[in-house]
Amino acid sequence: MRRLGRLAILTLSALAPVGCATMNVSSHVERGVNFAQYRTFDWGPADALPTGDPRLDRNPFFKDHLEGAVEKQLAMRGLERSASGTPDLLIHYHANITQRFEVNGIDRDRGYCYEKCQPRLKEYEQGTIVLDLVDGHTNSVIWRGWAQDAVDKVLNDQDRMDRQINQAVTKMMERFPKALVRATRPGNGTLQLTGS
Repeated sequence: MRRLGRLAILTLSALAPVGCATMNVSSHVERGVNFAQYRTFDWGPADALPTGDPRLDRNPFFKDHLEGAVEKQLAMRGLERSASGTPDLLIHYHANITQRFEVNGIDRDRGYCYEKCQPRLKEYEQGTIVLDLVDGHTNSVIWRGWAQDAVDKVLNDQDRMDRQINQAVTKMMERFPKALVRATRPGNGTLQLTGS
């Protein structure tokens, strides 16, 4: 029985470092903004800030897939990319990679450890993507979403990077105000966009 207890503790301890790999996603919406007024978007000027890692700064795959994922999510919400003129929304993104440390301590007082309990240090790289939607006329940020996740095995694997980008953008955009624009057909059969 004691052997089973140790095996269970070892199994839980081995799984614990995976906890740092959970994607953290959040957002902020500017209060009082009527999102139904926004119909078009385009990409704003490139960010002058480097990501902090040349593996992203020099990676056109990252930029293409991030922009494609964002455009797909905005199209699903009824927004169209502007063909000319000033778009209603300008999109900016910021990406960064930082070195992180996690100390996985085992609490003797709570019964997680039977013998020598030593905290373990795990070092990993964390990527952060911040997505800003800016009012094209007032130049103020009306919505900001961000996602953070471990990227240790992602930076050199384009398939994994694509999946992680899609997951991050999808989770961020799930926090975007819902049902902003919908298509309706009035009696004359023409298509109009109306806020909901």
